[in-house]
Amino acid sequence: MQAMKPTRILAPAAALLAAGAIGGLAAVAGWEALDEDPVSTRSATPVPVETISGSESPITSIVKGAMPSVVEVRVESETPTDPFGFPNAPQTGLGSGWLFDDARHVVTNEHVVEGADRVTVAFADGTEIDAEVVGVDRSTDVAVLELSEDAPDSADPLPQGSSTTLQIGDTVIAIGSPMGLQGTVTAGIVSALDRDIEAPDGFTIDGSIQTDAALNRGNSGGPLLDASGRVVGMNAQIASLTGAFSGIGYAIPIETVREIADELIASGEVEHPFLGVQIADDEAGARIAEVVPGSPADDAGLRTGDVVTEAGGNAVESADDLRQAVADREPGDSLELTFERDGDTRTLTVELGRRPSSSA
Repeated sequence: MQAMKPTRILAPAAALLAAGAIGGLAAVAGWEALDEDPVSTRSATPVPVETISGSESPITSIVKGAMPSVVEVRVESETPTDPFGFPNAPQTGLGSGWLFDDARHVVTNEHVVEGADRVTVAFADGTEIDAEVVGVDRSTDVAVLELSEDAPDSADPLPQGSSTTLQIGDTVIAIGSPMGLQGTVTAGIVSALDRDIEAPDGFTIDGSIQTDAALNRGNSGGPLLDASGRVVGMNAQIASLTGAFSGIGYAIPIETVREIADELIASGEVEHPFLGVQIADDEAGARIAEVVPGSPADDAGLRTGDVVTEAGGNAVESADDLRQAVADREPGDSLELTFERDGDTRTLTVELGRRPSSSA
């Protein structure tokens, strides 16, 4: 992923300015926090999934298989005492998630557990288990939790599919806890592919899935399933002028979730390479719209207005190509860039840095 948020936005800019995170504790730029105690709207007992008639629809079969492994993630955050010395009530929030592996790991969004002091995971059968945050990555909005005890016998890790095989118009299914209503199922289609959305730290999450399956606050971190019942994405954001679902939702591709979750499980943290530019599409490649002072790009001699045409020996035909070239490497790696400046073709080598905590 490219180091800075690109200047172009594929989704409607006006809508993205009001894009709301679907769950979480704190508001980040353009994102909406939960503004009510979700427990007050949650059903006291989970609603069992049962066959309505003698023959099941394909979606019914998928839901019956997946529901036991989808969880509600309940979060509490302690707040300081007020000016008079009285303790404030804990802040609460919720999101969704799913059982990731056989080692008690659950995945959800980073913005769901941001600032959490206590996390409880609730399964569809009513089992509630305390969980610890293994690690989070604000650049991809992925978090991994570890359960304090084994998941219920009915819960198996959800099978993973591929977002790369999706086509516009494919059926997708979302399961989660919108507005605290655990076990809610919505279905729709893939509305678009390869959307860019903004991560909690202001950088860009590439390759996101756009869907019209209804998503609302509390859906964050839940799975987006394909027509075979495999996870193809993690529901993360909506584009809305009101903060409520308006037909445009976004899911982080499963490939990103899997890669980041594996790294968090292995080491508890993720390091992303950093070039230090804002870029835009150009007819000849990727145009440098801005260079961050003191960044690797600045130190190497890149300038605003340069158009990168090759990276690491591979052709760069768009801003996405350059972002991917950077994302495929590690901090400390060298990357040779060929670029056009004032009609001349030039080459330089950049030593990539480590992405800072914020794009600001």
